Amino acid sequence: MSNSATGNLPVLTPESNLQRYMDEIRQFPMLEPDQEYMLARRWREDEDRDAAHQLVTSHLRLVAKIAMGYKGYGLPVAELISEGNVGMMQAVKRFDPEKGFRLATYAMWWIRASIQEYILHSWSLVKMGTTAAQKKLFFNLRRIKGRLQAFEEGDLHPENVKKIAEELDVPEQDVVSMNRRLAGADNSLNAPLKANGDGDGEWMDWLEDETDNQEAVYAESEELTLRRELLAEAMEHLNTREREILTQRRLVDPVQTLEELSQVYNISRERVRQIEARAFEKLQKAMRNLALEKNLV
Repeated sequence: MSNSATGNLPVLTPESNLQRYMDEIRQFPMLEPDQEYMLARRWREDEDRDAAHQLVTSHLRLVAKIAMGYKGYGLPVAELISEGNVGMMQAVKRFDPEKGFRLATYAMWWIRASIQEYILHSWSLVKMGTTAAQKKLFFNLRRIKGRLQAFEEGDLHPENVKKIAEELDVPEQDVVSMNRRLAGADNSLNAPLKANGDGDGEWMDWLEDETDNQEAVYAESEELTLRRELLAEAMEHLNTREREILTQRRLVDPVQTLEELSQVYNISRERVRQIEARAFEKLQKAMRNLALEKNLV
């Protein structure tokens, strides 16, 4: 969905005031379920740009709230919100009101995915791994360290390393390595090789250009887009409760506990676990089938 399809959205720039932006987006009214449904139908069936604009702007507060949760990665809040808004527009573009769930539930994944993808591509300390486990470690290490009050400088205490590794189901060495990466400081590539700055050039002179060619970059971008679209389509095969429980258990940070969800839905923790497991199996099956239909495997 292009900007022209959603009208002029409020823009937060590094030079503008965050509070002013928040005050501005609060002016957009929240939508009742029936209003949201009718607007979504107008956009889906008639490509009504005004309807799309109302759907996006009514959720800008949600985008800002999610984006603020990623402030700890050292990137400008304005850019995080901007990327989240892109994800919001993608969610509106693909949202089907006939599935019976609210746009916010569907859009949450798109917003987070857009912000996280931006963070991973912007992180300057090291090229991060692309496996699900590495991404999970990257986006959860700070939160868990805060909960454990693991504020020591340098390497983590072995006891804390073990706890984090067990909670995230990753090797202990991965925890140590990631913590060192996140704790490191960016060094200027223009720094002289010798401390006194005399001779031998700069660090940049000794770096090998390992940048992917444009074809590889484009191919990777296309693959990420396809995976996101597959997941979004597959989520539509779940019923409302399955989708919401799976989202709260696996797609948000921090995740909700079985106990918290059991109180929300007035069911036992074991029942929540069963619904989560069943929803995940259905999601995997749906993604495999969709991949086959689209000749992606």
